[in-house]
Order: sequence, then structure tokens, then C-alpha cells
Amino acid sequence: MTMMVEPIREAYSFVCLHCGHAWEGSYEIQHSIDANGTMRTDCYVRGMKEPSPLTQNACRICHRTPIRVLRSGRVSATRPAFD
Repeated sequence: MTMMVEPIREAYSFVCLHCGHAWEGSYEIQHSIDANGTMRTDCYVRGMKEPSPLTQNACRICHRTPIRVLRSGRVSATRPAFD
């Protein structure tokens, strides 16, 4: 039996350290605990399961890494430096 915990919404800002592209993403995070007591975390975007943006992310433009992850709302603060 799996115990589900109420999902939470998290938002992050991302900046590609290769090309400078910046974007934001909002995720629904679902935590669950299986019968063995193992915690599982699943991320969803618009109802579709996605890999965690904190561990598996690449630039949407150049498809490269590294990516800097920032708290949400930071894209507008970084964008002028790259334009």
C-alpha cells in the first residue's frame, strides 16, 4: 500500500550557463511513501510526469548544460544581462 501526501506546487527559474537563455517552470510535486517506507517523489507539468528539474535539466534552446537553478521570479532579473 502506498501512502500519498498532498501534492505541492513549486516554481523555479533556470539559466543556461552555456548560451544564457533563461526561463521559468512550475511543477506539481507528488510525494509518496511505499509499504517499505521508501519515499518517492514524482514531478508533473500540466498533468504529465516529467523528470525532476533539479536533477535532469538541459537548455531548451541549445540543449546543453550546465543549468543554474534559482528561486522563481529571477528570470526577469537576469534577462537584461544576456540581451
